[in-house]
Amino acid sequence: MTSQVHQATACEIITGAARLAEVASLINCETEVAVDLEMDSLHHYQEKVCLMQISTRTESWLIDPLALKDLSPLAAPLGNSSILIVMHGADYDIRSLHRDFGIEVCNLFDTMIASRLLGITEFGLAALLKSRFGIELDKKYQKADWSKRPLSAEMCAYAAADTSDLLRLYDQLRGELIEKGRLPWLEEECRLVCQARVSEKEGPLFLSCKGAGKLKGRSLAALEGLLQLRDRLACELDRPAFKIFSAETLLEAAEKKPRSIGDLTSIKGMTPGQIQRFGDKIIACVISAMALHEEALPRFPRQQREELADGTKERLKCLKSWRQEESRKLGLEPGVVAPNWLLEGIADANPTSFAALDDIAGMRSWQKDLYGQDLLDEMDAVC
Repeated sequence: MTSQVHQATACEIITGAARLAEVASLINCETEVAVDLEMDSLHHYQEKVCLMQISTRTESWLIDPLALKDLSPLAAPLGNSSILIVMHGADYDIRSLHRDFGIEVCNLFDTMIASRLLGITEFGLAALLKSRFGIELDKKYQKADWSKRPLSAEMCAYAAADTSDLLRLYDQLRGELIEKGRLPWLEEECRLVCQARVSEKEGPLFLSCKGAGKLKGRSLAALEGLLQLRDRLACELDRPAFKIFSAETLLEAAEKKPRSIGDLTSIKGMTPGQIQRFGDKIIACVISAMALHEEALPRFPRQQREELADGTKERLKCLKSWRQEESRKLGLEPGVVAPNWLLEGIADANPTSFAALDDIAGMRSWQKDLYGQDLLDEMDAVC
């Protein structure tokens, strides 16, 4: 198949409440629509939805939340159980729709999940459109700041391309799922994605910092102070925290505990500009951590790993061997058939009846139906 660069047709940008109401009514008459979002997480402290793309079989619109503010007219069609919402990699977009606008989706078809359930290993949207339709998506604006206005014609075309062919892709993937008897698998997975919500992080910032677990005592206190400083600066400057300092730079600073501007120059990733602007604040964080009383020093929470019950290791080994063979037969990645956390839960619970599988946290109905009895047979064989 000859590849072609996607040439999206001109797309109407919705910036007025009256026109949004009209478009919402049009969408409400459809049986399926494609939806995607563009956000500004790479450019601002508090990310937000900056653009919503919606396509039917014949039309596409770009909805501008920054001009409209109120997207409530879309809540009814997007939440209509009679209208299928087709998205690609929907988890984060579902969370963002609810966080920013209170919009809930209840009838979803995720083309990325569908692809994985069909055993497709290149399941990014660009790869799928290229392999299926010979369409080359332009990735030029993948990291663009979508909060900037006005949007260029090229940015609008880029955004519209994410949904303009999504319903064609849905048609193919749905047909293939039906052919393999896997459409119920997709439907169950999508029902769970529809329940995804943004949750507020709690506790010290170091809990979300990769590599923090190796630090103790004053080093961990210094890291927390530096992360708090980074967060304050990011908020003041309206920039993502990682663009103020990288986590790796702060980890090294917490370990080396610089006491002077000169000490900062030896920290990997610390630029002269950062030292000039924030050097005194960094040193103040370190000095503050060094002055803490011993009892005030933070501790990284360690999960007490319970001793594995008798036979659990052997059961887990047996289950992983079974999964390898099952994945080969189904033509799926092992993690799609049964992720490690699920196998660990099964091995630990050691179910002896089909009803007992209902107590395995996170186990899907399609998994129980597909290979529940096989799992019980494997457990029985180990015993």
